[in-house]
Order: sequence, then structure tokens, then C-alpha cells
Amino acid sequence: MDISKIDKNFKVETKIEREGLTFYDIDEAPFKIYGVFREGEHYVRMPAEVAKTVSNGVFGLHTHVAGGRVRFVTDSPYVAISMKLNNAYKMSHFAFTGSIGCDMYSGTRYIGTVVPPANVTNEYEGVINVPFTDEREYTINMPLYSGIDKMYIGIKEGSVLKVAPDYEITTPIVYYGSSVTQGGCATRPGNAYQNIISRELDCDFTNLGFSGSARAEDEIANYIASLDMSAFVYDYEYNAGTLEHYKNTHERMFKIIREKNPDLPIIMVSRPKYHVTPNERRFFEEVLMVTYNNAISAGDKNVYYIDGTTIFPPEMRESALVDNVHPTDIGFWCMAKSIGGKLKEILK
Repeated sequence: MDISKIDKNFKVETKIEREGLTFYDIDEAPFKIYGVFREGEHYVRMPAEVAKTVSNGVFGLHTHVAGGRVRFVTDSPYVAISMKLNNAYKMSHFAFTGSIGCDMYSGTRYIGTVVPPANVTNEYEGVINVPFTDEREYTINMPLYSGIDKMYIGIKEGSVLKVAPDYEITTPIVYYGSSVTQGGCATRPGNAYQNIISRELDCDFTNLGFSGSARAEDEIANYIASLDMSAFVYDYEYNAGTLEHYKNTHERMFKIIREKNPDLPIIMVSRPKYHVTPNERRFFEEVLMVTYNNAISAGDKNVYYIDGTTIFPPEMRESALVDNVHPTDIGFWCMAKSIGGKLKEILK
């Protein structure tokens, strides 16, 4: 049964017919792109030449546009989006609206989502109706687990189209970690915890979460150390594999970044999970806390930690994870409150 014939809210609009619809390339003014940049045919989160030196996994995922955003101002009664993808990841435990779709906000208010069709391959399009008639600033969040080659934004002909103001915090927060950091399994991009924090703190950020591939190699540590950052948050415990690997890399990564950024706020986060096993708890107690305490003993006054078992409050613990690893939207909201609360305390 085709549910779209029963409930029109489930209908996916793939052939856009709007009077006066005019498309614009996001690479052109007045659009401003954050979190990703164009390199050749693709938008990327880090340079390909650097990604190649880290691992095959990071190189394969560096074109995923998690954390990518487009900002602009318009008074159009609708905003259309048309995208050409270089990959579209489909997973059984992850909504297409999160892994492949886009959503749009005005400030902190959610406006709508462009829902990919179930048979999406390398392109899709759709329209988000706008409930306002005045000029508003809009942010479109790019997919979490897909790559984009081209993206066009359509508005009604004759509508205002202007540049959006800068973020209040213009120097990006940089996040490094696993699939959780990349955004799995938020139901739409705006629900990934970094996007929630970005809206709440009005801050730019860069998402360097690499699903299954965050191993804290020296190459990625050196690359991150070279970036201009307002804060650095790292959470790769899930991808460390063994306790021994975590011990060999966690403090080393901290020192590489601290050496080049002596005053940078650095937040260490353990796996966001309440019901941890005794062995999982050792990662926090024998590695993360050792790195933290050694830094404090050395006189570091800008290092912080968040115990992942404290992120989910009692009333939400049993609804916070999809598969005992990846957060639900509730889980990401809790992460945003915990990590975002610490960042607000530090940056504001």
C-alpha cells in the first residue's frame, strides 16, 4: 500500500512545480557555506591529500558532508533544494532524512525537511514551505552520511535573497570522533548534537567525525592541530578498539594539539552510554582521566572532561540509544545539553 495516497504528509515531492521558481548555485554569492568546502568536484570536510595519509576509512568518508551548512536571507514563501550526490548511504537503523536528507532552520526554529525518496540514488529535490512573509535568516543542514557534488537552492522569483550575518562565534569549534560524532543515527541533520549546539550558541563548527575510522593517528592529530579553533572536542573511544590502543593514542593526541595550541579549550568525552561494562569503564578511568589528570598536574588550565555515563538523565537513559551505541534524537539532545553546556561556560 502506498501510504502517500492515504496521508499527504508522507508524499515526497520529486518534480517541483512552483510559479516563478528560480534556482541558484550555493557556490555563488550571497550564499555562505560552513563546515565544508569545495575541492574539485566534491564538497569535503578536510583536504583529500591529508585524508589519504590518515587511513582508507577517513579518505572514504572525508567527502561526507556532516556538519555542512548553507546560510542566507530571504522572504520567499518556499525554499526548494536540488542536489547531485556522489554517494547516498542507506542503512537499516538510520533514517534517510538523516543520512541523505537536508533540513532547514530559521535561527533555532525548525522549518522543514527535504525527504529523499526511498529509491534515491545520485540526486533528489524537494520543497520546504515557509510559514513567514518577512525576511528571515535560514540555515540548511547538509546530510550526515552522504556526499554532495552540486547543490542548488530555489526561491520564488522576485523574492529577497541576501547574505546572512556571521555567527556570533566565528572561529569554529572542531569535533573529532566516531560515527556518533559524524551524526549516526539522528533522524535529520539538524538533530546531530553539533548542529543543536551551533544554533544555541550561534557558533561555527567543523565536524571531523569518521564512522568506524577515528583512531587518533598522528596524521589526523597534526592536521587538527594546524586548524584555527575556538575549542576542540574529542570523543573516539568507540573506535579505539582495544584499551592498549586508547592508552597509546589518547594522551599523545592531546599533547600534539596542545603543543601548537597552548591556550585552546580542549574537552575530552568518553563514550555516551549509561550502561557500560566493567571493561568499557576502564577506558574512562585508566586512559581519559589519566590524560586529564596529567594535564592538570602539568598546570594546564584549559582542559575539561565529560563522563559519557552522565550525559543521559535517568528519565531518558532507556530512550537515548538506537542500538546501544548510536544516539537517538533524544540522545543527541542530551549530548548537546552536556557538551554544549560546557562549551557555553568556556566560550561565553
